[in-house]
Order: sequence, then C-alpha cells, then structure tokens
Amino acid sequence: MAEISINGVRRTEFGKGASRRARREGQVPAVIYGHGEKPSHINLPARELGVALKTSNVLLDIVVDGKTELTLPKSIVRHPIKLTIDHIDLVIVRRGEKVTVSVPVHTFGEHDRDGILEHVHHTIEIETEATSIPSFFELDLTGLAAGLSLYAGDVKLPAGVELISDPKMIVVHLSERSTVVEEVAVVAPAEGDVAAAPVADAEKKDA
Repeated sequence: MAEISINGVRRTEFGKGASRRARREGQVPAVIYGHGEKPSHINLPARELGVALKTSNVLLDIVVDGKTELTLPKSIVRHPIKLTIDHIDLVIVRRGEKVTVSVPVHTFGEHDRDGILEHVHHTIEIETEATSIPSFFELDLTGLAAGLSLYAGDVKLPAGVELISDPKMIVVHLSERSTVVEEVAVVAPAEGDVAAAPVADAEKKDA
C-alpha cells in the first residue's frame, strides 16, 4: 500500500475566483473531512498530487501547519478538457480502521481465442484496513471458454480483505464470435427475357 506525504497550505480565500487563482499558481483546492473533525480547506501542489494519484487508492499524509493527517482520496473533480485536477476531497482515516474502497482487477492467463473478452466491471468493492489496501487484484482467465463469465466471487482475496460487491457480479465475459453466413441470391431471368434472346439472334442472322 503506497503512502505519500504532501505539504499543503491552509486556504484563507474562498469562492470561484480564489480557486481559479490557486490553479493558475499550480495549486489544487482541497477539503479534508471525517472522524468528526471540522472540514479543513487547503491548497495542494498540483504536480505532486497528480503524481501521487497515479497509484490507485493511495494514502496521502497531508502536512499543514506542522500537523499531519492521514487521508484517502474520496472525490476528484477534473477539468472536462484538460483533465487536470480542479478539486479533491480527502477523507481522514486512522491506522487499523477498516474502509470500503473499489480496487482495480487485472486479468492474466490464456483463454479461448475463439471468444471476445469483455471487461464488464474493472473494479470490485472490498473492505480492508486503511493501511493495507491492495493496489489491484489479479483474475486468472486460463481455460475460460467462449460463452462463459468470471465473477467478483472468483477473485482471490488476501487474508483480512472482505468482498463487498455482489459475488455474482460479472467481472469479465468471453463472448462467442458470431458466424454470419452470406447467401448469394440467384435471380432467374424473366420469361420474356429468355424468349427474346433467340429471336434477337435470329434477326441478326437474317440481316
């Protein structure tokens, strides 16, 4: 489980104008809340935050005014075109407590190549200790035949991790390839066309 420390600055200005100025200066407006604490409004360095968030379910040690708060990204708002981070909500977590998160599922193994693999759900929801969140799970597709599926319940979970998603939720499905047979329609000539041909040939000979 990745844990990254980032220094934040407490916000003294609020509103859309203040948020835009912060983003122009390379900062991301953020809110830290949870565990009965009063929400804390801060700015975080956009570059460091962006690098940290490349890791799924990363824990962030946010340092503000000499105080460190262990947090988990809860909600991330991105610019619709640039995809830069416009705002982030961080929830406070305590070491040893359990949290519910969504974890990516990666696949491996040789499946039936006559089928088309569909990733129906890319993540499953689990409950685990805040400091022991897996970066991803692996699902073995070896021997999966066309027309069959693998489910959330098929993902092997380490000790201490509980599945919250429905065990019957489809994670991957191997669709059968459709076999389309093209039929060539043979159009028979009309009676008049068949009868006219010899007459035309006869006229040519007489000429």
